[in-house]
Amino acid sequence: MQTTTRAVPTRATEARPRRRLRGSRTLAFWLFTGPFLLGLAVFVYVPIGWSLYLSFFEARFTVTPSEFVGLGNYREILSDSGFMGSLGTFTVFAAFIVPTTWALSLGLALLVNRLRFMRAFYRSVFFLPTACSYVAASLIWKMSIFNGVRFGLANTVLGLFGVDNTAWLADPDPPWYWLVVITTRLWLQSGFYMILFLAALQNIPRELYEAAAIDGAKTGWQTFRHITLPQLRATSTAVILLLLVAAYQAFDEFFNLLSKTTWGRPPLVELYYTALGQDQNYGKGSAGAVVLTVLICVVTLFQGRIMGFGSREEST
Repeated sequence: MQTTTRAVPTRATEARPRRRLRGSRTLAFWLFTGPFLLGLAVFVYVPIGWSLYLSFFEARFTVTPSEFVGLGNYREILSDSGFMGSLGTFTVFAAFIVPTTWALSLGLALLVNRLRFMRAFYRSVFFLPTACSYVAASLIWKMSIFNGVRFGLANTVLGLFGVDNTAWLADPDPPWYWLVVITTRLWLQSGFYMILFLAALQNIPRELYEAAAIDGAKTGWQTFRHITLPQLRATSTAVILLLLVAAYQAFDEFFNLLSKTTWGRPPLVELYYTALGQDQNYGKGSAGAVVLTVLICVVTLFQGRIMGFGSREEST
């Protein structure tokens, strides 16, 4: 009787395919992420580092530093009434636009989530403004809806009730321009945050509502307050943080709606004229950008601390 023996693979032969597979995965990882990381470093991290470096130097009409001034640019930008006024104004703007957008987005998500038919249609309708350019939307609001003449949509509707024409963007007293800016931003960004809330609503277990109904809880405000809203805590915190950052980074709609007016300027527009205006003071503008970044970080961390974002209870 003849017996055959099989060759037992050694550990060395087993390790070769694993090493090759691991090496191919590493190569594929760098091939896919390398261009992105390179673009991120060149177009994001290097400019941020250069701006921080430039904020300690005198740099006029050039991005090449000429003289070390230490904290001189920071003292100059913090004593600038235009920049400090824009920070104060947009703190009030953020305090208004953040809860308004949060409430509108959550309300739209609740309405769409309750639909039994054509849910995808209405979800797309409310989300479509997000794809619109801020510049295009600002020009539509400025030239068609709130253009300040008798043929504008807003003045036409108000004229039906006997209200005279209103110069929405031409006069800061009364500040009707805030209505134009806020409605533009609400129309543009509410759909995006609605999608976030809608995804969170669809992840809430239905068993919670069934258990609440068995316990005698009434549908409506009572269920929303004690079940829906606590389940949306993580999403609400993320939405509020995103809205705070976006409020201080507002630029396009203000720049296109208010053109070159000296009132109602956000911090980024103020820094734009500081760095690219007549003086072209890049050192002062860089110092203002650093101050604005630190302010956004402090406000964001403070808000996240209040709402318990990233805490142990939140993770569990």
